[in-house]
Order: sequence, then C-alpha cells, then structure tokens
Amino acid sequence: MKAAIFDAFGKPLVIGERPDPSPSPDEVVLRICRCGICGSDLHMTEDATFGLQGGEVIGHEFSGEVMEVGRNVSDIKPGDLVAAAPLKGCGRCAPCRAGEPAWCEQQMELIGGGYAEYAALTARQVRRLPADVSLADGALAEPLAVALHGLRRARVAPGERVVVVGAGAIGLAVVFWARRLGAGAVVAVDLHDHQRDRAGELGATDFVTSGPEMRERIEKACGGLPDVVFECVGKVGLIDHCIDLVRPRGRVCVLGLCTGVDRLDSFRAISKEVDVIMSVFFDMNEFAMSIEALDVGRYCPQTLVSDVVELSDAPEAFEALRQRTTQCKVLIAP
Repeated sequence: MKAAIFDAFGKPLVIGERPDPSPSPDEVVLRICRCGICGSDLHMTEDATFGLQGGEVIGHEFSGEVMEVGRNVSDIKPGDLVAAAPLKGCGRCAPCRAGEPAWCEQQMELIGGGYAEYAALTARQVRRLPADVSLADGALAEPLAVALHGLRRARVAPGERVVVVGAGAIGLAVVFWARRLGAGAVVAVDLHDHQRDRAGELGATDFVTSGPEMRERIEKACGGLPDVVFECVGKVGLIDHCIDLVRPRGRVCVLGLCTGVDRLDSFRAISKEVDVIMSVFFDMNEFAMSIEALDVGRYCPQTLVSDVVELSDAPEAFEALRQRTTQCKVLIAP
C-alpha cells in the first residue's frame, strides 16, 4: 500500500510503500477514506518528546470501510463504515471496560496509520457511522470528541459566557460544542481574522483579534467577563493570559498542546480563585456523541474542513501547515 511516511525530524513526509496490514484476532483492517492532519502530528514530527524514530506512518483522525476482520471479531463485519478512535488500551482493566482507554491501567497507546491506504486497529476502537453520516465526515469525530471532552471537563453550563483562545480546528470545535450545548455568548479570539466567518458558521457570537485593549473588547463582546476561557493554542504564556481574561472564580480549560515549560502569575490566579483544568483525549461515549453530531444541523462541524488533498499531495500540505495559514482542518483522501 502507499503511505505518507515520517522520515526524520526537520524533513518532509515521504510517499512510499508499506506492506498491506493483516488483522490480528481482535483487529479490523480499514480502507482509509479520510484522515485529518492534526496539530499534534506537526508537533510529533518536530519534537523527539513524542518518541518517533523514523519510518512511522502517523495520522490518527480517520474513517474508513472495514475490509477484513480477525477471527475473534463478531460485532463488526466487512463493509461496515466506521470512524476510528486512536486510543488503544488493554481492553481488560476497569477504565477500558468503562470506555476510557486513554486512562488504561496497563498501557495506553495512541495509534497512527491514517496517512495510508489501509490501517489495522482493534475492533473496540471503531464505531459504525449512522446512515445519515457520510464516511468522509467520519474523520471529524476524533477532533470533535477532543473538544467535547474539554467542554465536559470545564463544566460549561447553559447560558454561560465562553471565550475560546485560538481559532484553529480544535478551538472552532470548542465553539461548535459550546453553542450546541447552550452557552450564551461564545467569542472566538485569534491573532488574525482568517477564521472569522468560519467561527460564525460554527456558532460564535463574536470574533475578537489580538491587539490593544483586547481584554476590554472581549468583555464587551461577552456582555461581561467570561465564565470559562479555553486555551486552544499551546504556546508558553497563554495559560496565564487566559487567567487574566476570565472572571473571578471562573474556569480556564487547557486544550492546547504545549511542550515548553510554562509559567504563570500564581498570585493573580489564587487571588481570583480560578480553576485551571487540563483536558486531553476523550472517552468512547464522547466519541459516539461526536459521531451523532455529524448529522446536518444549524451549526455543521463539516465547516471545519478547509481542504481535501490526495495522499500524494500530503507532504506538501503537511509542510504548509507548519506556517500560519488560512487553512483550518485539512483532510487527506488516500
């Protein structure tokens, strides 16, 4: 099969060939329909923290058609159209049995493989798509689930004022869920206004760009200081910035992946009694909820998709995303 392969840090992905996968007894093999390029994929190919050695096929936001199943698989069959969750646990411990493989007591593995024509993963990692959800849209379930987990971790209540710092794919998925779950004001904040229209289509009530008097402009857009601020960028200093933006006794939820050592004004944080909440991954119930949200409604998460590229064009698209662009969610179509 053809695949986009990680070669080495500082080098573009390489189009090459890998053996077609065969399923182990508890696995299924998917023919990949779509795979999203995630910001964490970019981080993985830049920072040795994530353990890539070279030769790996990454990509963890994918959907596909089941082509083959292992001998122990009974609830999934060839021809099923599914979305894949990249979180692989042991399948036996209490968290795994509760649908929380990200917190597996034995070993959690974040699987890749989506930048290829085929991929194998355990049957418990896939969920069938409803008849009214397209296979192409199924690749959005994973980033939507990440955002939904953040909303639940932050305990966003109907009517609350929400600010989302960072209008990338995850930030805009947070906007979508905040509005869908009944938040009052939902204000997106970014360095540039490239995603202003997309944010509005996903439910943002206003859009604020960085600059002078930003805190005052956010307060005006929200009708008061926000109850919850989401950090969806992952840059050193932004957690502290979000603490400054939120109301006293408000909540800051961190979804941005930052590999640098951060610092914050702890006196300000404790004086305001701010809750700082960390959020990563999701559980399988949230994954299922995200699949259901892909039906067409007033606010459509499909709006996140800015481009679809062929596998042969994936390296070029991947490198372009290392720079600040007007793209949002780019999908690869193997």
